[in-house]
Amino acid sequence: MDNIRPRFGCADQPALWVTERGGRAKPAEINARFVAYRDVLGLPKELSAHSARHSYVTHLTEDGVDRRFIQEAVGHRCDTSTAIYTHVSGDFMNIALRKALAPALDTGRDGRAR
Repeated sequence: MDNIRPRFGCADQPALWVTERGGRAKPAEINARFVAYRDVLGLPKELSAHSARHSYVTHLTEDGVDRRFIQEAVGHRCDTSTAIYTHVSGDFMNIALRKALAPALDTGRDGRAR
């Protein structure tokens, strides 16, 4: 953004998505463009620009990114909002559960917990 925006005359615009005139792109405009591309590509109608936001949060979570960082990155005040956005896989949940339980289930050669 620091390198490209000045070439288009909108270096001071704080918005991530800008219009061709340098203004802030409105959510409805972004969604309309997304829907147009989605339909041309023949992707499922359930796919929305907002679902990409959910995927972003989920992938960061599964990659082990700090929860507070994710919360800040998506602009949520409460972690509970971030949790609603997270749709981790069953495999991820099983691995996380194994890691959490490993210390309690770790046994020595004699079969007793250490």
